[in-house]
Amino acid sequence: MIKSETYLDFCFITEKTGELAVEVKTMFEQLFQNERLHWYLDVKEKIGAEIVVAEVKGMSNWKSEQEVIDYLEEHASEKFWTILQGYQFQVLPVMKGCRPSGSR
Repeated sequence: MIKSETYLDFCFITEKTGELAVEVKTMFEQLFQNERLHWYLDVKEKIGAEIVVAEVKGMSNWKSEQEVIDYLEEHASEKFWTILQGYQFQVLPVMKGCRPSGSR
C-alpha cells in the first residue's frame, strides 16, 4: 500500500488539571498505533486553562484529509471531541516515480 505524508495539527483546551498532555498522549497512542506518526506536544497554561497544541507528522495509510476526519469520527473518544478546539490536516499521497520516456 502506498503511504501518504501526513501533517495533523490539533489544539486541545480544558480547565487546568495538569493532566491534559498525558491524556492527549494516551489518546494519540491509541488512535495512531497502526500508523507511522510521531507527535510533539506544546503545553501552555493560561488563567484557569490548560492548552496543548499538538503537531503530528509522518507516514500514514490515509489518502485525504477527509479520510482522517472519517477515521477520527469512528475511533476517537468522546473526551477527544470534548477537549478538541481546532485542527488542521494535510495529507499528501506519495506518487510513484516516473520512468523516462522510451525506457522499460
